[in-house]
Amino acid sequence: MDLEQIKSSRTKMILQFSIPSVISMILTSLITIADGFYMGNYVGKEGIAAVNLGLPIIYLYLGIGLMISIGGVAIAGMSLGSGDRKAANQVFRQTIVTTLFFSVLISVIMLFCFSPMLSVLHADNQVISHFQEYYRIMLLELPVMVVNSSFGMFIRGEGSPQYYMKVSILNVVLNILLDYVFAGCLRKGAAGIAMASLLSALVSLLCILYYFCPIGQKPGVYHLGKFRFSGEICVRAILNGSSEFIGEISTGITMFAYNYVIMRRIGVDGVTAFTIVGYVAYAFSMVIIGFGQGASPLISFCYGAEEKRLAADIRKRANRYVFGAGAAVFLLMAAGTDWYGGLFVQNENVRQMVRSGMLIFMTSFFFSGINSITSFYFTAIGKAMESAVISFSRGLAVLLICIFTLPALYGMTGVWLAAPVTEGVTMLITGGFLYREYFSLSNHPENL
Repeated sequence: MDLEQIKSSRTKMILQFSIPSVISMILTSLITIADGFYMGNYVGKEGIAAVNLGLPIIYLYLGIGLMISIGGVAIAGMSLGSGDRKAANQVFRQTIVTTLFFSVLISVIMLFCFSPMLSVLHADNQVISHFQEYYRIMLLELPVMVVNSSFGMFIRGEGSPQYYMKVSILNVVLNILLDYVFAGCLRKGAAGIAMASLLSALVSLLCILYYFCPIGQKPGVYHLGKFRFSGEICVRAILNGSSEFIGEISTGITMFAYNYVIMRRIGVDGVTAFTIVGYVAYAFSMVIIGFGQGASPLISFCYGAEEKRLAADIRKRANRYVFGAGAAVFLLMAAGTDWYGGLFVQNENVRQMVRSGMLIFMTSFFFSGINSITSFYFTAIGKAMESAVISFSRGLAVLLICIFTLPALYGMTGVWLAAPVTEGVTMLITGGFLYREYFSLSNHPENL
């Protein structure tokens, strides 16, 4: 990574780092959508609802993984920016091991949480059966997924985003093929779909380990080996990545709240419709995360090199890109809502809910990208408090209020309104933080 190159080719560098990451994240979302397709067509709407009821578990894994990994990547990126490659490599090793440890620990704990969770949600016997079949296997797959993602952040951070993109392509293609084999041909149902995810994640892990082996094609910044655990680095990484943890855990909590409210007020059809619309939101969130992960190493590097104005400019450009992406997704789905709903289920009641709610829900895309990228920006420059407040607002505080009030007033329409109202309110908070950051930079002429 070269500072002069970033200065002279800002857009090119942002896209060079972000586009492979965006593609990788979109491919990751396609795995979830493909699982939903096979679940809906070979298991039924109860299978789709069962997977959605367990999404808080997945967000718990993502929260821990992103907190440790993004915090670690930010610290390593600033070390690289200051020229200390040895320190950056130590952070890399510690981050991977810490991520693996906590992911396995979560799997052990979650084994005892299935029954209480399903009891609170008042799931019926058929949904419970599909849930247990699917998530007992996913407790093995999810730690692998989190570690793969952590490795991928460092691969991108050292300047090889294309390699991880290729691994992601392999992962999604293999997963879809195995979904067809296990669910379509062998009729293994929810368990078969989970097994497809596990096997494809393990193959991807082998490809990633090859990259970091001496025989692999690697640039030479990060490599596996012994390290000395540093409590200080661990605490810094956790604090620096706390906003991402808050964001994912908040999403898990609010997803649980969504499921609780919808199951009580509408039923399984409502959860199924919400899940189908949620696939689009999930895919778009992957685009946002891709741009955030792609821009974060550049921002950290520039900020560590005392080029704070340049770091802010990278954030502005990334915001423009995600806003444009949100507008494009909105227009695309507006034209294909009827077709999209029928892709997963043939139940007319569910399809009608999807048709009526899609456009309302997707208005949140015009705000969510800017809120998320700004949160990534504050994490990358070490300002965890601002990032955490943004994440807490959009992911928990405001959203929970909307979830428990709007559906009570407007039924299923209130469910669709919760996200856009939340993102709009959070946008006001984000604007306040950005104004304060601009004011801070303007008081230091050397940064302008």
